[in-house]
Amino acid sequence: MVERFTESVSFDQRLYREDILGSIAHVRMLARQEILAAKDAKRIEKGLREIAGEIEAGRFRFSSKREDVHMNIEARLIEKIGDVGGKLHTGRSRNDQVALDVRLYLREVIDEIRGQLLRLQEVVLERAEETVDVLLPGYTHLQKAQPVRLAHHLLAYYQMFSRDGERLSQLRERVDVMPLGAGAIAGSGYPVDPGFVAELLGFSRVAPNSMDAVSDRDFAVEFCSAASLILLHLSRWSEELILWSSEAFGFIELADAYCTGSSMMPQKKNPDVLELIRGKAGSVYGDLQALLVLMKGLPLTYQRDMQEDKVPLFHAVDTVRGCVSVFAALLETVRFQADRMQREAEQGFLNATDLADYLVRKGMPFRQAHGVAGRAVRYCLDKDKRLEDLTRPEWRALAPEVDPGVQRILGLQQVVEARNIPGGTARSQVRKQLRQARGEVKKRWVRLEKDEAKSSVSV
Repeated sequence: MVERFTESVSFDQRLYREDILGSIAHVRMLARQEILAAKDAKRIEKGLREIAGEIEAGRFRFSSKREDVHMNIEARLIEKIGDVGGKLHTGRSRNDQVALDVRLYLREVIDEIRGQLLRLQEVVLERAEETVDVLLPGYTHLQKAQPVRLAHHLLAYYQMFSRDGERLSQLRERVDVMPLGAGAIAGSGYPVDPGFVAELLGFSRVAPNSMDAVSDRDFAVEFCSAASLILLHLSRWSEELILWSSEAFGFIELADAYCTGSSMMPQKKNPDVLELIRGKAGSVYGDLQALLVLMKGLPLTYQRDMQEDKVPLFHAVDTVRGCVSVFAALLETVRFQADRMQREAEQGFLNATDLADYLVRKGMPFRQAHGVAGRAVRYCLDKDKRLEDLTRPEWRALAPEVDPGVQRILGLQQVVEARNIPGGTARSQVRKQLRQARGEVKKRWVRLEKDEAKSSVSV
């Protein structure tokens, strides 16, 4: 019963590759430092590589009686090469061993998700390029506010994913610390060389404090925090696309491959993939909360509670990878209904702010101009008209300051083009955003490739 209760191999076996790579680097260091005979180190390394092959071929049986992935691999090594296999653990503890494994694992995961986010951003930019001249209503409080370009709207999400990528890049630097050599708590009594192990495993630096090295899980908490924000952004966009796909909006059509029908109502086309992304966001928030609560009361250094860090961490990893991937594929297939967007943008007095601004330029205080524009909107509602349709006599009755030139600033295109400032909706500004974004994505791919090359494992 206790074996079943305390085992972790059911979930930490996914760290087998990192565990074997770390062990090979460790045994090479032991031989280099003459702590272990060279012939023994070669036998151990050969045995470890064979075990990796067994696992990858599906011939390795993980046992809960051996508790975790580390003990399973070590026990199999001793079975294969005899007692010399027991020398592998010289100069290390499972405390620094697991810290190493998780850091190796998470470093690779972070790079993978950075790449996924960049691919998603490329899809966003492709769709934005296609829709620079598509206009739609922008909303605040879910009420029509001002017209914007669809490309401008899409680029807002590009910015969110840029921040997500930046967070992961910054986190990667804090993950890229080599803890092996810290031992159980106080370091090793053998003349080990952590710097050599760090070099073999592509780490940028060695942990400076043995107690912190074995007890730090900030990087796991940070990852779940970054993952939560990625899912937050995906969930917000999913919600928006769900709304846009409804008959009430009619702004998009989702591909059938990303929807399901109703078991009862044959006419239904449900946006299930988007709804699941929206729902999965909550489970990743739970992963973050679980890690925060797990760590908040732990004194230095390692406590067995920390075994439970992997369940939420692995869940967050798997969820983010799946959601980013499927969302990018879905976004490629979305059909934007440009005519419907245009019609909706022409309704709802989205040019009322421009009327107020026009009156301000005529010398009227803004608060007064705001009131005049409001009265004009009310008049149009009563008469079932648009602001741009009002006649000269109607304008004279509403606001004598208005001259025939007002028609030139109330058209949909003119309203959008009037925001010709950095970050605005004018066509030239949106094109500028696109050019900058393309350059940023290119630079981030280069940085990612450099990071991957620096941490490539040479054992």
